[in-house]
Amino acid sequence: MLGLLTSENAPAGSRELLDEAQAQLGMVPNMYAEMANSPGLLSTYLFGQDQFRRHSGFNPSEQETILLAISHFNGCEYCMGAHSAIADGNKVPTEITDAVRAGEPIADDRLQALNVFTTTMVDTRGRPSDVELKEFLAAGYTENQALEIILAISVKTLSNYVNHIFDTPLDKAFARRAWVADSE
Repeated sequence: MLGLLTSENAPAGSRELLDEAQAQLGMVPNMYAEMANSPGLLSTYLFGQDQFRRHSGFNPSEQETILLAISHFNGCEYCMGAHSAIADGNKVPTEITDAVRAGEPIADDRLQALNVFTTTMVDTRGRPSDVELKEFLAAGYTENQALEIILAISVKTLSNYVNHIFDTPLDKAFARRAWVADSE
């Protein structure tokens, strides 16, 4: 089984990316260390994540709602824990993240519409009904933001699947927000 890599033992295409993560975050998340086994995967994930964070038009609460909704649907324990802790660091109210983590409605109607639409997009493999799309738009979101949700789904699918295959251990920095998927 492939293991967690460092910039010292990672393939050439991953070394610089791991060094950049260390410089920016003060750590190399275990998920990045797993992805480093495939430089193309790590590069694609980091680029897509950066584009979503910087250009999606979603605020931090909306971004984390989207990323948690995808990870919840996919049952990714690593991403649920990591994004819950990241949300805490970004001052996202815990009642938002706790609702998504529990699979319960978010009290904020707009965020709930975002949560529902994101989950629908994953569940239907990008085929929401006309009514579901209209409800998303009626909540104040745009068609361009629907595209940004597709970007988020793509990025989270990469990370969720890596974490599923390797059972990536949750970093100590995220451990306070550990999450366990339903065993259904």
